[in-house]
Amino acid sequence: MNTELVVLDMAGTTVADDGLVIRAFTAAIAAAGVSEEDGRFPAMLDYVVETMGQSKIVVFRALLDGDEELAQRANTAFQDAYGKLVADGHCEPIPGAEQTIQELRAHGVKVALTTGFAPDTQNAILDALGWHGLADAVLAPGDGVRGRPFPDLVLAAALRLEVTDVRRVAVAGDTPSDVLTGLRSGASLVAGVLTGSAKKPELEAAGATHVLDSVRDLPALLS
Repeated sequence: MNTELVVLDMAGTTVADDGLVIRAFTAAIAAAGVSEEDGRFPAMLDYVVETMGQSKIVVFRALLDGDEELAQRANTAFQDAYGKLVADGHCEPIPGAEQTIQELRAHGVKVALTTGFAPDTQNAILDALGWHGLADAVLAPGDGVRGRPFPDLVLAAALRLEVTDVRRVAVAGDTPSDVLTGLRSGASLVAGVLTGSAKKPELEAAGATHVLDSVRDLPALLS
């Protein structure tokens, strides 16, 4: 394989989401004073679906008109709710995802797992799945690293794992934000997968170089 690094999204790409984002969002937005009966709730929920894959604090800032205190409160509630759902067993790998990561690494390809969640939420998922050490690196938005659709997560992974050329990077994710992040980073292969929230036309419209049924189809594409 000429590819040096594969950057994979988590929820919806390597980890089955099972509606956890929506359930956690409902709890989170309630913490900011918006109940399911509130007239604003349907449009807010639509926005959350549209922005799947993006940094959650950024999403809450947009939903709450830039009110930082409310956004932080909602983000903390989201992390707590999502973490509890994961700890309660509502979390499992996409079929074949773990084997795909192992196969890529066995062929000398480095793998980074990325997310739009906060680091604590990402760690809760890794804990639940026993995935610590599965990939070469795990990254989440934080200090100096913006979330999707900015290219930072991919570029930070490439820097950390000492990739020689961004054209030797492949990116895979289940949302248009994942695709845009990959394209902005300069990766040569940016695949959309159909195991998450987006449909094929959305991923193609975002500019995906390939659309796959699942991340397990990726190694064959790279060989």
